[in-house]
Amino acid sequence: MIHNRTLRLDYNKNVGVVYVVGSEINVNLDRSAPPKCKFFSVKCTPTVQYTIVPSPQDSNHHSPIPLKDNTVLLITMKHASEFENDSKLSLRYYGEDKEVLGRAGLYLTAVEVSLDVDADRDGVVEKNNPKKASWKWGPDGHGAILLVNCDSERTYWKKPDTEHKYVSKVSDLKDMSPMVLRTKGPAKLPDGYKLTLHISQSDAESVRIFRAKSGEGDNVILSQNSIYHFLMRDYPLVLSTDVLSQEVPYLGNNGELKFYVEGLRFLDKDFDGMVTINVSLLEPISKSLPETPIFTDKVVFRVAPWIMTPNTLNPVEVFVCSTRDNYKFLKSMTRLVDSSGYKLKVCHEYMNRGDRWMQDELEFGYIDSPHQGFPVVLDSPRDGKLRDFPYAEILGPDFGYVTRVAEREDVSSLDSFGNLEVSPPVTVNGKNYPLGRIIIGVAFPTATKGRNMTKVVQDFLWAQKVQEPVALFSDWLVVGHVDEFMTFVPAPDRKGFRLLLASPDAGYKLFRGLKNDGHGQAKLFEGLEQETQITVDELLDDEQLQAENSYVQSCIDWNRDVLKRELGLDDDDIIDLPILFKLVGDGDVFRALAYYPDMVNMIVLGKNLGIPKPFGPKVNGRCSLEAEMCSLMGGLGLNCTFIDDFASYHKLLGEVHCGSNVRREAFGFKWWNIKM
Repeated sequence: MIHNRTLRLDYNKNVGVVYVVGSEINVNLDRSAPPKCKFFSVKCTPTVQYTIVPSPQDSNHHSPIPLKDNTVLLITMKHASEFENDSKLSLRYYGEDKEVLGRAGLYLTAVEVSLDVDADRDGVVEKNNPKKASWKWGPDGHGAILLVNCDSERTYWKKPDTEHKYVSKVSDLKDMSPMVLRTKGPAKLPDGYKLTLHISQSDAESVRIFRAKSGEGDNVILSQNSIYHFLMRDYPLVLSTDVLSQEVPYLGNNGELKFYVEGLRFLDKDFDGMVTINVSLLEPISKSLPETPIFTDKVVFRVAPWIMTPNTLNPVEVFVCSTRDNYKFLKSMTRLVDSSGYKLKVCHEYMNRGDRWMQDELEFGYIDSPHQGFPVVLDSPRDGKLRDFPYAEILGPDFGYVTRVAEREDVSSLDSFGNLEVSPPVTVNGKNYPLGRIIIGVAFPTATKGRNMTKVVQDFLWAQKVQEPVALFSDWLVVGHVDEFMTFVPAPDRKGFRLLLASPDAGYKLFRGLKNDGHGQAKLFEGLEQETQITVDELLDDEQLQAENSYVQSCIDWNRDVLKRELGLDDDDIIDLPILFKLVGDGDVFRALAYYPDMVNMIVLGKNLGIPKPFGPKVNGRCSLEAEMCSLMGGLGLNCTFIDDFASYHKLLGEVHCGSNVRREAFGFKWWNIKM
C-alpha cells in the first residue's frame, strides 16, 4: 500500500522534508507557482524519482513545460538516505516568454519506517508484510494474534498479570505478542521530527504495550530485590488507557526497537477482538505549533478466543473434591485415574468447604497463538463454596483465569457448568466446525417463566466465534444441566465419536425384556440399606412413572432433533442409554430427576469411562444395566468402570461427571485456520 502525502512548495524558498520510503509525495505545481507562471522545469539528484501528471509531450523535463491547473509532481525515492538532506529536487517557474519567475528547492532525507508483527502466523516478526494491517481467517489467511495475558507469573499474593502495570517477570513476555519498529536512514532525524506510537481510546481498553529499552535482558541473573526495578526500567509501559500516544526512539541506520503487546480482555458482546496499533512520523511546523503527521504505518491484531476441549481429546489431569462423606467415591476415582495414566488433583475440604461439585464451578479451556498458548479456566457465576478454588489454586504461571460476573438475582442452576459442554469436531451441511460446537442448556423457546443461563455468560460464549454454540432445552430437569441427559465418547469409526443420550424408552425396553425372560422379581437398589428396593414387575406396573418418563422422552427427543440438525448427526451416531427419570415438584411446576444413578453423567478418560453405578436388577449375579452399558461401550473399544456415587452424589442430585472435572490437551488444529 502506497502512502500518499500532499506537500506544498513556495517559490523562492528551499525546504527540507523527510521522505518515507514506500510513500509518494504529491506537489500541485499550479498552487505553488508564482503569479503569471506558464511553464516550469524539474531537476533532481539521481536518488530522487519523479513523475509529472498529466504527462507532458516533451520528455525533456529540463526544458520549460507548460503548466496546467491540474499539473501534479509525484516524487518517490527507493532507498533510505545515509545523511540528512543528501537528496535534492529543484523547480524553475517561467513566464509567458519563458523568463524565470522563481525557483523552489526541496531537500530530501529518506527514511524507512515499518511497524511489524507476525502477520503470516509463523512465529517470526517479518519485515513490512503487505497484509499486516488487515486480518483474514483460514489456512491462506493472515493477521497477527494477541493473547489475553490472564495467567499469573506469581504463585503467592497473585493476581492476573493484566492487573500489574509492569512486567512482573521476564517470563511474562512470552505471553505477549512481539512487535518490532524497524527504521533505516541517517543516525538521527532532522530537528523537530519525531516518531510516535499511538492507539485509539477504545483499543486502549483491550491492549497495553511495553517496550524493550536496553536489550532483552532474558539472560540476566538478578537478585529478588533488584528484579522489580530492573523490569520497570528495561520494559517500560508505553501505551495504556492512561497514555494513548507516546514518542518512541528513532534508532536510525538499521535500527530495531522491540515491543511487547499485551491483550487485556477476551472477546465479548462489546468487543470483536480486533485491535489496531499505529506509528506516525511527525513533522514540525514551528516551535509554537503542534507537529503534524506525514506518515502512518499500522498493524492489526485479533485477540485469541477461549476454546473448550471435548471428551475426545486426551486428558492431562483430573480434578475432584475430598469431603467428609465421599471417601468411597474418591477411592474409586483415584484408582480409575491412576490406572488410566493421568494425574489426579484433589481439592481438600479447607478449600471446597463441603462443596463437592467440581464440574459446576469451572470449565477448562485454553488460548493459543503461533508463539505461545496455555490453559485458561473459566470460573462460573454460581459462586458456591468452591468459588475460591479456580483463582486460588488454578491461576498461576502459564495457567490463565477468566470469569463473568452476573447480578446475583440473574444466576440460576443453569449457570453451573454441568450445563456447559462442547462437541467433538463436526461438519454440518458442508460447514466445518474443526473445534466442535459449544452446547448449553436453556429454557424451552416458548416458556414464559423458565430458567436460563445468564446473559453475560451466553454473550461471552457466543463472542468466541470459533465454537458456535448450540442451545438445548434443559429446564425440564430439576438441576437443569445438559450433562444429565447427554455426553460424547470417542469412537474408532464414523465421525470419531458417539453421542450418548439418556433414553427412558431404552430403559423400559430393557426392563420389559427382563420381565419376558422371567426376571420380573429382580430388584433395583439391591444392596443399598437405606433405599427402598423395587422389583422389575413393580416398576413396569407404575403407570404414573411411565407417564412421567414419556414426558421426559419427549424432552430428550426434542433435544435429539436439535443435536442431529446442529451437529450434522445421523441416528447411527447416537447411542441411547437405558435411564429412567421421575418428576418432582408442586403446583404447575414439575421437573425431572434420575430415578437411579444417571449413567450418562460419566467421566471420559481416553478409552476408560467412569460411570455411576446404577444398582439395577441383577440377573445371574450381574447388574443388567451395567451389562447393557458394557455391551454398548465395548463395541466402541471403551472400558467401563462403575463408581458408587449413590449416597455422596446421586442422592444430592448429581453424579460422577458433576463431581469431577478434566483438563485436556489442546486441539492440534489452529483456530485461526478456520474458514469463516
